Amino acid sequence: MITNAQSRTNVHEIAEGIYRINTPVDAPDGSSFSFNQYLVLDDEPLLFHTGPRRMFPFVREAMAAVMPVERLRYVGLSHFEADECGAMNEWLAAAPSAVPLCGRIAAMVSVGDVADRAPRALADGEELSLGRHRMQWLDTPQVPHGWDCGLLMDSLTGTFFCGDLFTQPGHGEQPLTEADILGPSEDFRKAMDYYAHAPQTADTLKRLSRLRPTTLACMHGSAWRGDGASLLRHLAESVTA
Repeated sequence: MITNAQSRTNVHEIAEGIYRINTPVDAPDGSSFSFNQYLVLDDEPLLFHTGPRRMFPFVREAMAAVMPVERLRYVGLSHFEADECGAMNEWLAAAPSAVPLCGRIAAMVSVGDVADRAPRALADGEELSLGRHRMQWLDTPQVPHGWDCGLLMDSLTGTFFCGDLFTQPGHGEQPLTEADILGPSEDFRKAMDYYAHAPQTADTLKRLSRLRPTTLACMHGSAWRGDGASLLRHLAESVTA
C-alpha cells in the first residue's frame, strides 16, 4: 500500500503483525537506495529504526495507516546514526508514552543525552515482551559497525531485525523476497566498505545464525524469507574470505 505518492513511501506486512515501511530514494548519479522502518503491532507497539529526521512526515503517515501513532510504545534503534534514530525525538513528541529502546552502550554514550525521554536500555540476551511478540536484544559491537550496535530477534515469528546486515541497493520494490540477497548485498558492501571488519565479526555472525531466523527484516532493500541461519553463515564466510 502506497501511503504517500510524492515520496512513494509504502507499507506492507512481512510477517504476522510486522510491517515494513519503505521509502525509495534516487541519487543525482542515477543510483537508487531505500530506507526501511519496521513496525511491530502489539499491545506495546515497537518501531525499529526511525528513519532520517526529514523523512519523519512520510513514515508517520505510513504508520497512521496501520495504527494510531500515539499508541507507539518503543522507538528502537540498532546504533546511533541518522537513519536509525534521526527522527527519534519527533516520534517521542508524537507518542506521549513512547521511550527509546536500545542497548546499554548506546544509552550510555548517546541516547541518554540526545533523547528527550530516558531510554529503555537492554542487556545482551535480555527479552522484552510487547504482548504476543517477544523481542530479544543481541549485542553486536562493530557488526557491521558501531561500538553500540545491537539487533533484535522476535521469537513469535522468527523475524530477525538485522539492521544494516544484508543492505541491498535499489528501491527494494519487493517487500518480502525469497530471491538471493547475499550477492547484491556483498557487492554493495565491497564497493562501500561500511563494515568495521572487527576481529569478532565472523564469530558474531555465527552466533546470530544460531537464532535460526526465517525472516530477515533488512533496513535497506527487501525483507527476506528463508533459511536465515544458512544465509548468516554464508555472510560470515564471505566477510572473512
